[in-house]
Amino acid sequence: MIVQPFMMVDIGAPVSVNPAGMHNTFLAPIELSWKLGDSGFFVKAGFGMWMPTGATSGANGLGNIGAPWWTFQPNLVVSYFKDGWNLTANIFEEINTASSVTGYTSGNVLHAEFTATRTIGSWTFGPVAYYVGQVTGDKSSAFYGGAINVDRYDIWAAGALVGYNFGPASLNVWATQDVSARASGGTPRFGADSAAVARGFTLFASLSYRLWAPDDQGATPTRPLFRK
Repeated sequence: MIVQPFMMVDIGAPVSVNPAGMHNTFLAPIELSWKLGDSGFFVKAGFGMWMPTGATSGANGLGNIGAPWWTFQPNLVVSYFKDGWNLTANIFEEINTASSVTGYTSGNVLHAEFTATRTIGSWTFGPVAYYVGQVTGDKSSAFYGGAINVDRYDIWAAGALVGYNFGPASLNVWATQDVSARASGGTPRFGADSAAVARGFTLFASLSYRLWAPDDQGATPTRPLFRK
């Protein structure tokens, strides 16, 4: 699998920046999945990587959408799909290399996403939650004079998902509220820890539809393919 994101970000005053362009390319060279008999349980393991192909600018390489380092991403997904239930735990970790511009290395970040939804007819609904946290410390460089921005952080969020299947397409909307957010290990300023992490409300939406699938090849043509 390969994904090429394009992003546009608009941040207002007092920062007032709006970078836009190509983000790093994501490549997953291998993914393995198992169906555990008729139990309804499925397991998937994979390995992906974010390649530093995105647009970068500025003295530290962070003035645009791209990031000047590699990120390796192993993942494990355990799911239960049966009788309309979707119980899923999706766990993956970001392992970062040093920046090719500054030599600064961001610590590894662990993600855990949890879904417990039920589908009845065309409707899908249920609670969702996630955890994201930096599980190893940053490694500074001479470019920053040994300063550390954020050494560790932990964020827990919970919310709900509502979806509807229209037939040709399906729409899912889910919202989460950060219930806990803390950071530590930043470079001390005036005797206080400078580490900080944002906390707030997030709303997502996704619209999915199938363009093509292998079983479409078996469709009977409505007219001959060749004529004489």
